[in-house]
Amino acid sequence: MAKTPAADPCPCGSVAGYEACCRRWHEGAQRLMAPSAEALMRSRYSAHALGLASYLLDTWHPRTRPSGMAPPPPGLRWIGLEVRRVTPLDDAHAAVGFVARSKIGGRAERMHVTSRFERVDGRWLYVEDGPAL
Repeated sequence: MAKTPAADPCPCGSVAGYEACCRRWHEGAQRLMAPSAEALMRSRYSAHALGLASYLLDTWHPRTRPSGMAPPPPGLRWIGLEVRRVTPLDDAHAAVGFVARSKIGGRAERMHVTSRFERVDGRWLYVEDGPAL
């Protein structure tokens, strides 16, 4: 896992530093308790950027969670996130459309995705990705 000092910028692109943003969802007393689908999506992006596979699995809905995660391709670097749309579907379901940018082998890539989330027992969980809204 890559370490990010608490005062460093958050990988998700928030104006708050890592300490005030995604770190609290990644570790400590608030671990796994992101208060909204958008906060969970941002924390999952940061977890990808920091190599926190256990966090990704722990925040994945049991209905769609894989048994494990393949390691990222060598040289993959996550370089930016832009949240495009947050769509509450009802009290327990939401969709978040975003663009995630990465670099691998010197080549930049962009993923346009809409992730779906479900609140279970008061906790937001990632369900699946679908086409961009």
